[in-house]
Amino acid sequence: MNGLVGTICAALIFLLAFTPPSRAPVTHISSIEPLATARLTRLRRGINASHWFAQVFDKQGYTKAHFDTHTTAEDIALIKRMGFDHIRFGVEIAPLFNAAAPDNIPSQYLGYVDNAIDMILARGLAVVVDIHPSDEFKKDLADDKHVEAFRKFWLAFATHLSARDPERVFLEVINEPMVEDGYRWAGIQAKLISAIREGAPRHTIIATAHRWSSPNEFLFLEPVADPNVIYNFHFYEPHLFTHQGANWGWELWRYLKLVPYPSSPEAVAAILPAISNQQLRAALVKYGQDRWEAGRIDREIAEIATWAKKHNVYVTCNEFGVYRKVVSPVARAAWIRDVRTALEKYGIGWAMWDYQGGFNVVNRVRGRAVPDAETIAALGLKP
Repeated sequence: MNGLVGTICAALIFLLAFTPPSRAPVTHISSIEPLATARLTRLRRGINASHWFAQVFDKQGYTKAHFDTHTTAEDIALIKRMGFDHIRFGVEIAPLFNAAAPDNIPSQYLGYVDNAIDMILARGLAVVVDIHPSDEFKKDLADDKHVEAFRKFWLAFATHLSARDPERVFLEVINEPMVEDGYRWAGIQAKLISAIREGAPRHTIIATAHRWSSPNEFLFLEPVADPNVIYNFHFYEPHLFTHQGANWGWELWRYLKLVPYPSSPEAVAAILPAISNQQLRAALVKYGQDRWEAGRIDREIAEIATWAKKHNVYVTCNEFGVYRKVVSPVARAAWIRDVRTALEKYGIGWAMWDYQGGFNVVNRVRGRAVPDAETIAALGLKP
C-alpha cells in the first residue's frame, strides 16, 4: 500500500511540475467580468500610431514638442474620417519606468500620455494602449528581477488607466516580447496579466505570443485563466515581400526591391539576375515556389481562426503591412487586400501598420497628411 501511495504522489508531483505556466491563475478570477462581445466591434479596423510615443527617432526625442507636432488632432480626425474605428497607441516604457521604483510613474510624462489618449477618445475612436518598448528593455526580461519590476509598473499603470471607459480603452501587455522560450514567456505574461487585472478589473487585456508574435509563435500560445482577454498576432508573411528594402531585421532585406506578389517561379525569375548573393537567391527561389497568393494567406489565417475556436477565445491582428520604400504599389495593395479580406472572412479585427511611418497609409504633401488612395481601397475604406 505504501508503495502505491508513493507511486501516486510521484505521479502527481510530475504532473504539477509540467503544468504549462500559461495556465497560471489570475488573481480574483471570480470577480473578473467576461469579455463583453460588443467591445469587439470597436476593434474591427484599426491603425497603428507609430513613432509618436514609441520608436521616436527624430532629434526632439520623447518631448512635449514632438508629441504635439508629430500626430495632431487633425491627424486623429483624418483617421476617423477614413473609416478606422480604433488606434493602437504604442507607448515606449522608458520615460515612465524607474526600475528602482517601478510603481512611481512620473506624473508629467503620464500627463502627456493621458492627453494623447484624450485626443483619440474625443474623436469617437477606441484606443489600445500598447506598451511598446525598446529591444533593450525586452532583452532584460531574461532577468526575473526585471520581470518583477515590470509587473509592479503594470499594476500602477493599469490602476491609473482603470478610471477610463473599459468599452473604449484596451490594455496590451507588450509589443513583440522577444522572449525566445515560449514557456518562459507564458509564465511572465501570466504574472503581468494578473497585475493588469488587479489594477483594472473591468478592462479587456490584449495578450500576445513569445518572440515576434508571428503566426507560428502564436499557435504555441495557451490562453490564461481570464475570460476578458483577447489574443493578438502580427502578420507580415512572407517577410521577403513585406520587408523588402528594410535596413533592419535580416541584413539581406536591404538588397531586395520590386519583389513580386503574388509569387510564382516565373514571377521571381524576372528579378533573380540582379541578385548576386546566393543565400538571397535561394530564398527568392523558394518564395516563388511557395506561391504566395490570396489562397495561401487565407490558409495561414484560417489556422489562427481554428486555434481561437478550439480555445473559445477571440483574436485580433494588431500589425500587418508592407514597407513602401521599393515595393511595387500594385503588389503592395494586392497583399494588403488579400490579408485584410482573409482576416475579415474569419471575423478577426485588425490594425494596420502604420499611419505615417515606412508602411504608411497617408503621405505628407506640403506638411499635410493625404490618404494614399490605393492603400485605402485595399483596406476597404473610404479616401
